[in-house]
Parts: sequence; C-alpha cells; structure tokens
Amino acid sequence: MGKDLIAVLKRFWPYIRRHKGKFAIAIAGMVAAAVGTSASAYLVKPVLDEIFIEKDAHMLAILPPLVVLLYLLKGFGKFIQVYYTEYIGQDVIRQIREQMLRSILAMRMDYFVSQPSGELISRLTNDINRIKNVVANMIPDLLRELLTILALLVVVIYQSPKLSLYFLFLMPLALYPLSRLAKRMKKISHKSQETIADLTTHLSELFNNIELIKAEGLERRELKRFAKHNENFFRLTLDQVRTSELVSPLMESLGAVIIALVIYVGGREVIEGHMSAGQFFSFMTALFMLYTPIKQVSKLYNKLQDAVAASERIFSIIDLKPSQRSGTLPFPQNSKKLCFEDVSLRYGETLALDHVSFCAHKDRLTAIVGDSGSGKSSILSLIVRFYSPTKGRITIDGIDIESIDLDDYRTHIALVSQRIYLLEESIAFNIGGEDFDPKRVEEALRMAKAWEFVKELPEGIYTKIEEAGMNLSGGQRQRLAIARALYKDPKILIFDEATSALDAKSERAIIQTIKQLAKDRIILIVSHNIPAIMDAHKIIVMQQGKKVCEGRHEELMESCPHYIELYRKNEYN
Repeated sequence: MGKDLIAVLKRFWPYIRRHKGKFAIAIAGMVAAAVGTSASAYLVKPVLDEIFIEKDAHMLAILPPLVVLLYLLKGFGKFIQVYYTEYIGQDVIRQIREQMLRSILAMRMDYFVSQPSGELISRLTNDINRIKNVVANMIPDLLRELLTILALLVVVIYQSPKLSLYFLFLMPLALYPLSRLAKRMKKISHKSQETIADLTTHLSELFNNIELIKAEGLERRELKRFAKHNENFFRLTLDQVRTSELVSPLMESLGAVIIALVIYVGGREVIEGHMSAGQFFSFMTALFMLYTPIKQVSKLYNKLQDAVAASERIFSIIDLKPSQRSGTLPFPQNSKKLCFEDVSLRYGETLALDHVSFCAHKDRLTAIVGDSGSGKSSILSLIVRFYSPTKGRITIDGIDIESIDLDDYRTHIALVSQRIYLLEESIAFNIGGEDFDPKRVEEALRMAKAWEFVKELPEGIYTKIEEAGMNLSGGQRQRLAIARALYKDPKILIFDEATSALDAKSERAIIQTIKQLAKDRIILIVSHNIPAIMDAHKIIVMQQGKKVCEGRHEELMESCPHYIELYRKNEYN
C-alpha cells in the first residue's frame, strides 16, 4: 500500500476504534467468506479423483452436502461482513461530518469570506460521500479480497508448489504499472473534487442571486459559465474512467500469460504422472478463482486513490485550529455600558476602523450613521465578535469582551440585520426555537408589529415558512426577524438597517418599540434613515472608518458638517 493510503487509514482508526467489537465480527465474516471460497476450490480434487475417477460411493454421499455447507459459510460470512462494515462506515461518516462542521463553525468570519460557500458545501457532501464508500465498502472489500487471495494461495501452493512458482514470479510484474495508474488516479481525483467545488459554488451564487440574474437578463451568461465548469468535470470524469479501466486489460493480459503457462507445464506434469487430474483441476480452479479477487484488489486500490484525495481535503478542514477565541468569564448580568476604547480594525491591508472610541449606555438608544463604507458594519461585527480588534479593546462595564465566554456572550446579544435568516419551519420555531413558549412568541410578534398578519395566516404561529421565506413579503420577513430578537430578551440588542424593508408607518412604529425596549438594555441601531433615529439619545457619525462626530440630533445639526450633509441627502431622497 502507498504511504498516503496508510496515513489516511491511520486517521480513520480513532473513529473505527470505538467499534472494535463490531469490527471483529466483520473480520470473522471475511474469514468465513475466504475459507468458504478457498475450500470450495480445494474440493475439486476429491470430487474428480474420488468420485468420478475412483467411483467412491461413500465420498459421493459426503462431498455434495459439504459443498452446500461451504457456500452457505461463504454467503453468510459475506452478509455478516457487509452489514457490520456498513454500520461502522455510516457511523464514522456521521462522526466526521459533525466534526467537520464543528471545525468550520469555530472559525472567524474572515475564514468564511476567503472560503466560497460552494467549496465548503462540496467538502461536506461530495467529499464525504467518497469517504463513505471507502469506509463502508472499499476497505472491507479490500480486506475480504486479500484474505481470499491468501486462502487460495494456500490451496495453490499445497496442490503444486512447482506450478505456483510460475504464478508467484509473474504476478509481481503487474505492481509497477498498477502503482503508476494509482498515482495518476489520485492526481485526477484532486482536480475532479476541485471542479465539483467550483460547480457547487457557481450554483450557490446563481440561485442566491436569481432575482438579479433574471432582472438583468443574464441567464445566457450564467449558462455559459456553468457549461465551462461542466465540461471540465466531464473531461476529468472520462480521464478517471480511462485510468481506472486500464487495470482490467492489464490484468487480463497478465492472467492469460499465466494460465497458458500453467496449462502447458501442468499438462506435462499430469501426462508424466507427477500430478493427478484432480490435483491439477483443483490447482486450476483455485488459480481461476484467484484472478477475480486480485483483479478486484487492483481496481479497489486504484479507486482508493480517489478517496485518499477526498480524505486529505476533509482532514484539512478537521485540522483547522479555531480562530475564534473564547474567554472564561461570565457575561455581566447588570451591564450598564458598552465601550469602544481606541479601536482599530484591519481586513488584510484595508483599514476599516481607525482609533474609534465611544460608549453605548443602558436605558439609552445609541444610533450609528454614515455613508456606505464608513465603518458602521465593522463596528457591529466587532460587537457581535465576528472579528477581534486589531488594536484597542471593547468592554462591557470595564470587562474586555474577549475575556467573556463566547457562548455565554452570544446568549445575551441579538442582531437584527437586513439579511433575513429564516428556516423552513413554523413561525413559532423560527422565533422561539424548538422549545418555544407560544405566549412569549405572541408577545414578541406583537412588539415587532407582526401579530396582525401572523394571526390571519391559516395556521397562525404554526404556519410553515417556505424556503428563504418566499411565502412572506420582505417587510413581513423583517418583522419576524425583529420578533426573534425580542423573544431572546437580550442584554445588548443591535439593529442593522433592520427597518429598511418596512413602510414609513411601520418603521416609525418599530422605532417607538425599540425606544421602549431600551429601558433595560443596551441598544444600538444603524440606519440610513436619519429621521427614524433623530430621537436617539446619542448618534455616532462615521466617515471613512473614523468617528467624526457624536451627540444628539440637535447638537449635530449645529456642529457636525458631515451629519448635516447626510441629513440633507436623506431629506432630498
């Protein structure tokens, strides 16, 4: 076996180890199948010599039932092996898939920015399916065939050590071309899996932006892009098939040479009286039976290279070191203020925030305004801990948020953005989760001004939401997102353009609700609509990553030129 394959098998062992008992049963099944196969080949000798040549009636009564028993042993052994290896394989895949997702979710947002979603989906689906075939089918089949080869070799050598030398001498000659084919298969598999990832990424982009594509008539362009990826995958698949199937003619040719040589030498041995006819045909039967498992092993080894390539991609995900740091302190229960203390943030070479300082207080509404790219979203990303500050720190009541346990921190914080995240579940499930309280769900819907439309739905809060909320309007989806945040009853509540899809009347109503909620919470709101946040207790004005002004609306209208400009733009629009 190649070093890469052995390394992959070692990585799988910790997952398989918990099933040692089942694995032992599967091995017993493989041994039973191998013994049944080799013993049936050995029986050719007594059947021919003692029944057909010596006409032994006693052996006639014994051997046929023995043949039946051996084939039952072989069949039952294979059943045991297939069932238990499939059980082990499926459980290993379950463990690996969960561990992959756990590793991915532990990464910071910058990882998801650099990794296309289609690439990650491809690794969790396509690559995993390739691995499933390895653990559940290929490795067990390989072990069974190797055991069968070993058992049949015993019969071959026992029946004629001299003839077996021809076979044992010529067979290793096939190893060199087989190893070359295996290396080529692995290389093609890597390219094939990358192409599948490109296909998945493109389809993900296409369906996520289908409205824009149709609105701008870009269907032909997207079809052309897809056709290019599809053509690459088609050619790689053909190359894969061609490489895999070269094993068969190679083994056929070598097998023919060995069989012809054995028939010639064995025929002379029988003619000269050194072997009985039964001995020779038992040897030939075992030799013919050896051909199938050897051919299977060659094919399986070749196909395993595809799995080795997939395994390397999968374990590169599992081996990711979590980039999202978590502290150990609990979230401050009576939190009174959230402060940015000289905070800077870089995305690679881009400076997104430059020495920003401000505080948001409990019982007060803090608003953040600015042009696109001014740093508003970066501030929110830092508060939610999608990223960590490059310089400075963010504190809650003087405690650095990086030192707070991440899970505990996020249970006390809620973000409502203009990107609505809804599951294909009931409205109640989307708002309150699996163990929702119907009364609290209704209360949250009322506060979010969503109860009026929800109660009119056929099944009320139990109405199922379609994919991406397509059976709801944009405004309705946004209200449900706000209701979900309110149901959580967080200590810090963040609204990122959360009222952008609402009409003016609904937006004013929601803003009034937000002001009421500020009584026991720290609330931050980002909005391009300045009239909607004019009553905020504090407004932070951002420009090119810097805080340029801070104060109430009236103060800013007197002293902050950039805020006045933003206000006039909003008024004009």
